[in-house]
Amino acid sequence: MKYVNLGASGLKVSRIALGMMTFGTGEWRPWIRDEATAREVTRKAVDLGVNFFDTADLYSIGTSEEITGRMVREFARREEVVVATKVFFPVLKGYQGGNAPGPKPYVPPNISGLSRKHILDAADASLKRLGTDYIDLYQIHRFDNATPVEETMDALDSLVRAGKVRYLGASSMWTWQFAKMQRAAELAGGARFVSMQNHYNLAYREEEREMIPYCRDTGVGITPWSPLARGFLAGNRSREDRGGGGDSRARTDELAQKYYYQDADFDVVEALTARAKAMGVSNATLAYAWLLHKPGVTAPIVGASKPWQIEEAAKATELALSPEDMAALEAPYKPHPILGHS
Repeated sequence: MKYVNLGASGLKVSRIALGMMTFGTGEWRPWIRDEATAREVTRKAVDLGVNFFDTADLYSIGTSEEITGRMVREFARREEVVVATKVFFPVLKGYQGGNAPGPKPYVPPNISGLSRKHILDAADASLKRLGTDYIDLYQIHRFDNATPVEETMDALDSLVRAGKVRYLGASSMWTWQFAKMQRAAELAGGARFVSMQNHYNLAYREEEREMIPYCRDTGVGITPWSPLARGFLAGNRSREDRGGGGDSRARTDELAQKYYYQDADFDVVEALTARAKAMGVSNATLAYAWLLHKPGVTAPIVGASKPWQIEEAAKATELALSPEDMAALEAPYKPHPILGHS
């Protein structure tokens, strides 16, 4: 496994991160796997040299954080690994996320967003669920239009100064919003974000317009979420079967069907499949390798429900792509509306 600095920070992370959203309770989403599966996958990830584990308080109503903490304690030395979690959404039964289909439960005041009150409460709750004294990378899950950015950045900085958080990160938002938050931290002399976890993969490349150039220019590490487009790039779904196919996640993940099932998206998958076959690798390995060859990308967040899937991701760190390979993979892409900010 190769290790690199997360952006311009001194924090060393593996070139792939294990996304722990997959593990928790099926009561939250039907494709979630249990702790026994988490143990198998995490053990394999650690054996392969992965030291970067990403979760969020939202996932499985906190259960993902609990499992992440137990897995880290079981398989790794705490000082060697990077534990990342997120704050913004309510940790509330029946709440699956801003983009989840169907009716949403009533959300009481002060249990979501990026106010000082919620950030400090949520950080303490995450620390308790993770069973650790500090969070290596604390990320805001989304932008909060209802809270002044100065309040948010000051609250996050106070966590760093208290030793509860080592580094700060952010996730999907408009570039101007991210720049505004960074500027607020700079003016106050506080901690700034060192990473951006954004929506970026072969089937969705709108981040290349503004966010990625901004991050590269300012030394912010990029840790893309959904690097396989929620499994769409694996190549197990067809134009004729737009209701799913593949595994249980493909059949039940309505968000994937909303995001990626356009004709142009299938063109991308077909180009990926052809190139992968010619190179003798899986679609997944090649899709990860494409990301790892993009300037500014530090570590994709890899979701895996089986040990061999994390092996496929690890192979991508050793796969060299030529300019011709990159061009062939990128040629079929068509612009998308902005997806993933809510």
